[in-house]
Amino acid sequence: MQATDPRRAVEAVWRIESARLIAGLARLVQDVGLAEELAQDALVIALEQWPQTGVPPNPGGWLMSTAKHRAIDQLRRRTRYQEKLAEIGRSQETAAPEDEERHDIEDDLLRLIFTACHPVLSTEGRVALTLRLLGGLRTDEIARGLLVPEPTVAQRISRAKRTLTTRNVAFALPSPPELAERLASVLEVVYLIFNEGYTATAGDGWMRPELCAEALRLGRLLAGLAPREPEVHGLVALMEIQASRLRARTGPDGEPVLLPDQDRRRWDRLLIRRGLDALARAEELGGTLGPYALQAAIAACHARARTPDDTDWPRIATLYRVYGELFPSPVAELNRAVAVGMADGPAAGLAVVDALAATGALDTYPQLPAVRGDLLDRLGRRDEARAEFTRAASLTRNARERQLFTERAQ
Repeated sequence: MQATDPRRAVEAVWRIESARLIAGLARLVQDVGLAEELAQDALVIALEQWPQTGVPPNPGGWLMSTAKHRAIDQLRRRTRYQEKLAEIGRSQETAAPEDEERHDIEDDLLRLIFTACHPVLSTEGRVALTLRLLGGLRTDEIARGLLVPEPTVAQRISRAKRTLTTRNVAFALPSPPELAERLASVLEVVYLIFNEGYTATAGDGWMRPELCAEALRLGRLLAGLAPREPEVHGLVALMEIQASRLRARTGPDGEPVLLPDQDRRRWDRLLIRRGLDALARAEELGGTLGPYALQAAIAACHARARTPDDTDWPRIATLYRVYGELFPSPVAELNRAVAVGMADGPAAGLAVVDALAATGALDTYPQLPAVRGDLLDRLGRRDEARAEFTRAASLTRNARERQLFTERAQ
């Protein structure tokens, strides 16, 4: 084995095991920041030892055992040493049955997810901390994914961990009354990560598929940990179906390819099937569909259509109307305008867009003039359409999207 192989093995194991490692340590030391430091210490030791000793048979267990020893060393220098030391010692000496151990790991992961996505943190802090603790990404990887400077990401993570400590946020599952609010925060963070990958808000690339993949991994993990929560399955369904189009969303040179122009043969049928299964699961669990399950139902209409002409636009328009009544949002209303424009004609869609534009809610949102430009173009009002696409190009911060709007204007 070459000397570099163990290093690659360490990196691979870290990406797979880091979330479970940090979650287990956080339960013991009741401090997410300290748990991450202990896990990182174990990683450094592995990088030093594995090239000489080889990769151990159970690398995840080796990292956990090493990190627990580091925890004991640190706790010797802290108050309540005897109490905490005994707690960690019992966890090492008592061999739990396999199913009980698996249950403990699942609980620890859920605690870590709810802690990293706690509402006391800023949205930016939750996203960065989630990618760090649950995604196992380095600070520079997160910075590249979010297109922000590395020091900014480091500050967000540091501030988030400090906030959790100063606000005395317990490393625990939320109480039943808190569960709905906290779960909404978790799902919001995962979907924010996915959306930033699906359509980058800034930079030179139209998409960042690695963020979509990370959000999908987190969503699938959450669905396994909370199998009775319909909105978890709704979010997974939405992301699976949206991700099925990734290969078809760009052309040979990376240029954007919009939905009507995509080669649907390039859509990933496995992801579509998984998404439809997850949507069926959300519906089976009963109750009113939440925001993610409703959006997944809309995405399913596109996924089931073999050609653009087969799309059930009246159903999509109806689903958007229901969505807007339950979860009012100017962006959802703009999406409804697109569906109405396809179902009932561009004049009907334009009426919805103009009413929305009059509110001023989306004055700086590039998609509003883009949608209006498309509807005007279909009505033959070319000069007005050109002005709208020019405005859309001036508002976007994404280079590929700007090029798309500029070409439409021309």
